Amino acid sequence: MKTAVLAVLVCAGMISMPATQVSAVAQVVVTAAQVNGTWRSKHGEFKVLALGRQKLRIEFAGAYEYNSPSGPTAHTGEARGVATIEENVAVFKPEHAPDDCKIILKFSRGKLIVTEEGSCGFGMNVTSAGTYRKISAAKPKFSEN
Repeated sequence: MKTAVLAVLVCAGMISMPATQVSAVAQVVVTAAQVNGTWRSKHGEFKVLALGRQKLRIEFAGAYEYNSPSGPTAHTGEARGVATIEENVAVFKPEHAPDDCKIILKFSRGKLIVTEEGSCGFGMNVTSAGTYRKISAAKPKFSEN
């Protein structure tokens, strides 16, 4: 009974709050343990490492595979750099990418949902966009620049 009364009071208090305060209550914050590791989809892989101070080290490798007259082949694309994360969303502009390139990583319920804005200069038909699942929580090994 006490729990039900408390829930009603909390909800009633939220109804009377300004919208900015309600959104603050609904924030989703992720921990380093939740983001760190290697994330994979059918066409790509992200390596993510929390650096502290709302920064993530990111590395992406992707491929677009297809059959050519001479046999199976692929276009590839890579990106690396540092992303800024707020709550559960990181924004990443890869090193050496065109100015309009922006990669948005959303960590949600054990998945990494990636969207891409602008042209990121990957190989033909290569995109980082998609849903990734974590295949390893170990500290990722990054390639050297």
